[in-house]
Amino acid sequence: MAEPDPDTISSGAGQRLGAPETLGISTLDPGHRPPAMPPGRHVTIRVRMLDDTEELFDISQKASGKVLFDLVCSHMNLIEGDYFGLEFQNQQKMMVWLDHIKPIIKQLRRPKHTILRFSVKFFPPDHAQLLEELTRYLFALQIKQDLYCGRLTCNDTSAALMVSYIIQSEIGDFEESQCRSHLLNNNYIPDQMPLIDKIMEFHSKNIGQTPAESDYHLLEVARRLEMYGIRLHPAKDREGTKLSLTVAHTGVLVFQGHTKINAFNWSKVRKLSFKRKRFLIKLRPDLNSSCQDTLEFLMPSRDCCKVFWKICVEYHAFFRLFEEPKPKPKPVLFSRGSSFRFSGRTQKQVIEYVRESEFKKIPFERVLRSCLTLPCIVVSSHYGHLWLRAGVVSNSPHLSASSGHSHGMVNGQKSLELCSHSPDGRLPSPLTSPLLNDACSVRTDDEDEVRRKRFPTDRAYFIAKELLTTERTYVKDLEVVTSFQSAVGQDEATPDSLKDAIFSTFEPLHKFHTGFLREVEQRLALWEGRSNAHIKGDYQRIGDVLLKNLQGLKPLTANLSKQSEILLELEKACKASRRLEGLCRDFELQKVCYIPLNVFILRPLHRLIHYKQILERLCKHYPATHVDFRDCRAALADVSEVVDQLQGSLIKMENLQKLLELKKDLIGVDNLVVPGREFIRLGCLSKLSGKGLQQRMFFLFNDVILYTSRGMTATNQFKVHGQLPLHGMTIRESEDEWGVPHAFTLVGQQQSVVVAASSLVEMEKWMEDVKMAIEMAKTSNGPSSELLTSSLTDNKCPEDSSVEAESEDDMTAPHASLEKPTPHRGNTMVHVCWHRNTSVSMVDFSIAVENQLSGNLLRKFKNSNGWQKLWVVFTNFSLFFYKSHQDDYPLASLPLLGYSVTVPSESENIHKDYVFKLHFKSHVYYFRSESEYTFERWMEVIRSATVPSSRARGLNGKETHA
Repeated sequence: MAEPDPDTISSGAGQRLGAPETLGISTLDPGHRPPAMPPGRHVTIRVRMLDDTEELFDISQKASGKVLFDLVCSHMNLIEGDYFGLEFQNQQKMMVWLDHIKPIIKQLRRPKHTILRFSVKFFPPDHAQLLEELTRYLFALQIKQDLYCGRLTCNDTSAALMVSYIIQSEIGDFEESQCRSHLLNNNYIPDQMPLIDKIMEFHSKNIGQTPAESDYHLLEVARRLEMYGIRLHPAKDREGTKLSLTVAHTGVLVFQGHTKINAFNWSKVRKLSFKRKRFLIKLRPDLNSSCQDTLEFLMPSRDCCKVFWKICVEYHAFFRLFEEPKPKPKPVLFSRGSSFRFSGRTQKQVIEYVRESEFKKIPFERVLRSCLTLPCIVVSSHYGHLWLRAGVVSNSPHLSASSGHSHGMVNGQKSLELCSHSPDGRLPSPLTSPLLNDACSVRTDDEDEVRRKRFPTDRAYFIAKELLTTERTYVKDLEVVTSFQSAVGQDEATPDSLKDAIFSTFEPLHKFHTGFLREVEQRLALWEGRSNAHIKGDYQRIGDVLLKNLQGLKPLTANLSKQSEILLELEKACKASRRLEGLCRDFELQKVCYIPLNVFILRPLHRLIHYKQILERLCKHYPATHVDFRDCRAALADVSEVVDQLQGSLIKMENLQKLLELKKDLIGVDNLVVPGREFIRLGCLSKLSGKGLQQRMFFLFNDVILYTSRGMTATNQFKVHGQLPLHGMTIRESEDEWGVPHAFTLVGQQQSVVVAASSLVEMEKWMEDVKMAIEMAKTSNGPSSELLTSSLTDNKCPEDSSVEAESEDDMTAPHASLEKPTPHRGNTMVHVCWHRNTSVSMVDFSIAVENQLSGNLLRKFKNSNGWQKLWVVFTNFSLFFYKSHQDDYPLASLPLLGYSVTVPSESENIHKDYVFKLHFKSHVYYFRSESEYTFERWMEVIRSATVPSSRARGLNGKETHA
């Protein structure tokens, strides 16, 4: 995205396409009441919807266009309404968009007799940017209309394929007589009869597709067509040649007939203006081009010029700006030119808002027309059912068979069962911490007082209690691996060497730590005063238990340096056997496997670090004369020796584990896991291309940078678009060059890429790590194997192509993906970074390993009164919530990337001790801990997940990996 020069000031009717400063105004939240209606005489306005039904809206004539538009969006429960608009025919018989800022009375001369059409206004380059199924459904209806009226021209193959998706959505799976009868009675394209057989052939290949999937495939085909989203405005050039002008997300386009003959990207346009009938495009100076710097087109009238100029201004603002432009200051005496400006959220703001509102979504139900003799079929794809007047019929064997009504609303939020998966089988955006329905109890202040009197207050006791709570979680984690061993151990596809390696390592560890946990529980029970022994002081210590057990653990740690062999053996076995790969994937999708399986395999190494930290805190707390000091110091010496021996191999194993995890998240990569390759950072950046700024996921290694886009299928994986080798690369800041905040350029030997970070801090982190990686690439003989699959080895990103040619091969490509995709984890750190528009480094992952915590906390929402008692586990940058420590799997989770942790202010009226506050945008949660020590520990570990890695290094004393 390139913004204009700041010193370029437009005069007259033109408006400079400049960067704004103010935030946009949110459209109506789903479920909220409609906007307040200004006083004055009311009028009933007719709005024709995209399904050709008409709705009546009662509105004050003094209300702005925005009020009416919000009423329409509220009526449909539409969250992504910003892509749409209301158009009508004005006095000059021209179709124009309803202005959101002006009052209705100044726009509609005869409102009672005017029909407004609800239509798509902004066509994004990729339908994957549409996050709601309802939005994609409405876009599909728009494509259907454009096909019918001949506006969306294409070849016969494309037309037949699109109609096949439309009728799959409308009447369901192919049945020859039904399909032919339907096509004879319904026209979808001009001159449909010769194509009926071809449509039916395509329809027969769509079996099993849900309406949502059909919509998705329809949009996938439509977006590749040259006339997608095109609205032609007649014009002439200086020689009088008849042309048409149109505007798209990329810029202003020139058509001759239905053929595009020229394109002026936003990055090249400095100013758009009009003077009477003349429409002027002023370009940036380009020494390499012979094109004039100002282009002139003649349109039928001044009104035509102004209408088209307004659309251009809005398209530029919506797709290119980060925030809504602020209003022009009112002139003191008189004004020149138009005061028109874009009003509303930009596409970037829409995407961020919808992700933040993930748990506010209201289920979308579509009414389908069917030739079957079933009464009023309504598909609710959020719950996977066909709702009939007579009862409920399951719509898909892959979806739940329970009734959607069985899941209630709790405090205005969906219960956990409702929130656990989105309609396409993926996990929802992890932005909020859902209320745990019937999953936790409320603790009163009286209980707090009783507890304070009953239990010890010594700091050593709370350190020992941390040992107890984290050991409970660790034993549960070991059980996950032993369960996995049982699940795959019986299958003949699992090699005996892998079975033996897992069994010989984890069975003895699980048995040992179960006994160790029992001893710690007994000691804490005595320490808490449940017997008379505490009077003598014999049991107010933990060092003796630790010393005895750590010495007993030593023989079991001998094989931990070979954990990487288990990881590689498992990877190799899965590669050799599809059956084993499926078993592993199915196990990872179980609730008990709440983090990636490979992380569980490395848990024994991480646990030794935690023992060392706990003993260090005890030794620091105790005076040298304390009865427990000598045992704690001896135990610390023992565990430190083991940790020091394993530290080098631990760093390598963590890197290997991360590469193996990323391999599952990426599509289009070969040879990611090779000797010498080190992972450095992953996260979101906005990539500048001919289509403007587009959100992309970047992966930085010590030899290459990969950039990807997120798929919209149930696999949740990221599709690799290209690679940038680090050898010979340079990097420079380029905010001034492109007019984009926090932009920098990666200059490779074969390709340069301009990207923008979400903040100054993010930009600094990326630039620091990329510079470090470039220096490493100069001196190292790192991996040189080709990363991308053969289809991507040209290093060309598909979205960078200025013209997307339509071919029959392209149009039939979606059939290759009609097979039901296999499910995939949707809550890994890659997806959290995507939703939060942030990044995580390997240093952050290493620090996170050291910062893990478990225990009871009380939680309160911002607008609630009671406190919920929860068992909370902090690991992998996330809080996992349980009813109690005995639960086998978490009921909900809250990834903390992007959150801030502070203490409540006086104005928040949280008059309790040891309370910390988590907040991210509008999400605010309060947590209460039981002591000053536990409060400090929770603050410490949560900060490790929320502070930038450069600061985290200083806080934790952890240096970057070699």
